[in-house]
Amino acid sequence: MQAQALLKLSIVVALATMALKTGAWWLTDSVGLLSDAMESLVNLASAAFGLAMVIVAARPPDADHPFGHTKAEYFASGFEGLLIVVAALAIVWAAWPRFFEPRPLHKIGWGVALVALSAVLNGLLAQRMLRVGREVRSIALEADARHLFTDVWTSAGVVVGVLLVPATGWLWLDPALAVAVALNILREGGRLMWGSVDGLMDSAAPPEVKAHIERTLAQFAHAAIRFDHMITRRAGRRLFVDVHMHMPSGWTLGRAAALRADVEQALMREVPGLRASIQLLPLEVEAHFGDAEDLV
Repeated sequence: MQAQALLKLSIVVALATMALKTGAWWLTDSVGLLSDAMESLVNLASAAFGLAMVIVAARPPDADHPFGHTKAEYFASGFEGLLIVVAALAIVWAAWPRFFEPRPLHKIGWGVALVALSAVLNGLLAQRMLRVGREVRSIALEADARHLFTDVWTSAGVVVGVLLVPATGWLWLDPALAVAVALNILREGGRLMWGSVDGLMDSAAPPEVKAHIERTLAQFAHAAIRFDHMITRRAGRRLFVDVHMHMPSGWTLGRAAALRADVEQALMREVPGLRASIQLLPLEVEAHFGDAEDLV
C-alpha cells in the first residue's frame, strides 16, 4: 500500500513539474528547457503505468499464478525505459534544427526559477521512493526513483547551460545541451530496460540476501545435518530459495519433517518475503539435479 501511495504522489508531482518546466520553456524559448519538460512527460506516463503494475503485483496467488503476480513490476521498469528512449529521440529531433537556426533566449531568470522548483520537488520525492523501494523490494518504485534522480541532475545541467548562453553569447549551446540531456536519459533508459529483462529471466537473489540465508542455515548445521544445492530466485518483491537438507537415514519422517519446518520458519522469519522449499535427503545420498554437468 505504501508503494501505491508513493506512485500516486509521483503522478501529482509529475503533473506539477511538467507544468513548471513547460512554463519555463514557454517563457525562455529554450530547446534545452523543452527537453527537460519532455522528460517530465515521461515521468507522468511512467508513474501511471508503474501504479497499475504495482496494483497487479499486489494480487495474491491464484490457480493460474500460484507464485503470485509480483513480476508485473518488471513490466513497469521496462516500459519506463522504453519511454525514456522515445523521449531521447524526440529531444534530438526538436533540438537538431536549432543548430542551423539558433535563437536568443528570453526571461531566463523566471525560467531558471521554475526549473529549480521542479528539481526540488523531484529530488525530495525520489529520496523517499528509493528508500521505500529498497525496503519493500519494489523494482517499480526503485525505477521511478532513479529516473527522478536523473531528472534532477538533468535539470541542474540544463539550468547551468541556459545561464551560460547569455554569458558567452554561444546560442548553439542551447541545442547542444538538449542533445546532451537526450544522451544522458538514453543511458538511463537502457539500464532500466536491461534490469527489467534480467528480472524476467529469474535472476538470483542479491548477494547480501544469499549471505543472510547461508548464515541462517548454518545455525542448524552440525555433524548430522548439512545443506547443499542452494538455489535462489527473485520475482519482484518475492524471494524463493530451494535447498537440500541431509540428515541421518535412521530418523523418523516425523522428526525430519519437524526439523525442516523449523528451518523453513527461521528462513522466512529472517528474510521477509522469502518462500523456502527444502528437500529432505539421507546423509549418504547425493542429488546432482541442477549441477553444471547435468545442464550440458
